[in-house]
Amino acid sequence: MNHYETVFILNPVLSDTQVKETVKKFEDYLVSKGAEVVYKEDWGLKKLAYTIQNKKSGFYHLFEFKADGTAIAPFELEFRRDDSVMRYLTVKLDKHAAAWAEVRKERYKSVKK
Repeated sequence: MNHYETVFILNPVLSDTQVKETVKKFEDYLVSKGAEVVYKEDWGLKKLAYTIQNKKSGFYHLFEFKADGTAIAPFELEFRRDDSVMRYLTVKLDKHAAAWAEVRKERYKSVKK
């Protein structure tokens, strides 16, 4: 199993309930494909560097997970099919990126307290 990280941006017009349901849908999809969700972060509503679909902000979310390489293409297809997703990016983490992700997680936890 490979280590992956996905960041996706949801449409800012969604309600909190809709955002949570959408995030839960993608998490459940990963689990149904045999992936192990290691970590997830809700970065909240952020201003975009440039407009996407005439929107200037979006809800950012991050998933860190372990999965088979064959699960990534169908997972990204689900992002393309969902109208509430404005952008997404999935990256395979090497050992150095995985170590940096651990540092980032610790820093994020200390800031959230």
